[in-house]
Amino acid sequence: MANWLPGLGLLRGFEATARHLSFTRAAAELGVTPAAVSHHVRELERLLQVSLLKRSSRSVKPTPEGEILQAGVAEGLEAIRRAVQRITGERRHRLVISVTPSLAAKWLMPRLPRFLAAVPEADVRLDVNTRLVDFNRDDADLALRFGTGRYEGLGVDRLFEETIFPVCSPRLLQGAKPLAKPQDLAHHTLLHVDWQAQGATWPDWAMWLQAARVSGVDTSRGLHLSMTALALQAAMDGQGVALGESTLVADDLAAGRLVRPFRVSLPGPAGFCYHLVYPPGALERPLVRAFRDWVLEEAREARAKAA
Repeated sequence: MANWLPGLGLLRGFEATARHLSFTRAAAELGVTPAAVSHHVRELERLLQVSLLKRSSRSVKPTPEGEILQAGVAEGLEAIRRAVQRITGERRHRLVISVTPSLAAKWLMPRLPRFLAAVPEADVRLDVNTRLVDFNRDDADLALRFGTGRYEGLGVDRLFEETIFPVCSPRLLQGAKPLAKPQDLAHHTLLHVDWQAQGATWPDWAMWLQAARVSGVDTSRGLHLSMTALALQAAMDGQGVALGESTLVADDLAAGRLVRPFRVSLPGPAGFCYHLVYPPGALERPLVRAFRDWVLEEAREARAKAA
């Protein structure tokens, strides 16, 4: 009895009713009559011996027990939907890429039109987030991540490492207090990126100033941001000086939106770089393989330009 579950039809009828708060709207979604949906819910309540909905003359509302069941059924139905899509080939032209916000904004998005031109049938969807991807549960085909590359059981391709150095708007090189030497940072706002992950610490202003052999600059002041892309935008707007990642600032440096005032640079966290990650068997899909080939070529070009 512990492994017994109600029929899928009963669960679907209840979940749709609890979500819409209406037998009528649930029936329209499922293509049956409201009376049939109501019967399914009552049968489910009889089997479970618990009240799942509070009913009134005008509306229905889940009970606390109903809310618990509705959340579980919704999650289960979504997992079934994704599994069916994978085995039936409905996603043949759909490509879901999980990518971190800064890499999406500063590197992937400016280059993505080239991939879409080469593979026009691709229906690309970007899932922009910072969490680790669970390919068994998440609706993602590949992921672009910054880390050590130790992702057990997954395919991993190393893309590029990062070096970190100051960048700013060209406007800061002029004006009343021009940024001509590292000591001049004392007169400008420092833009900080607060990043820690997997036991590593991102190079900060104190580390850079030490490498540049500069003293007398208060590294506790400035503007603290959670993402590199935000810091780079603030730098382009002339709000201060940021520590930029070589790959993420390449386009802005080439376009003149940012300049590199000093040559001293720091390596990224030891052992860390950007990777393309994908589940076993993913490359059997031509679209996934095409995106992987394209990303590896783009990464090769990025490394060549940085050399």
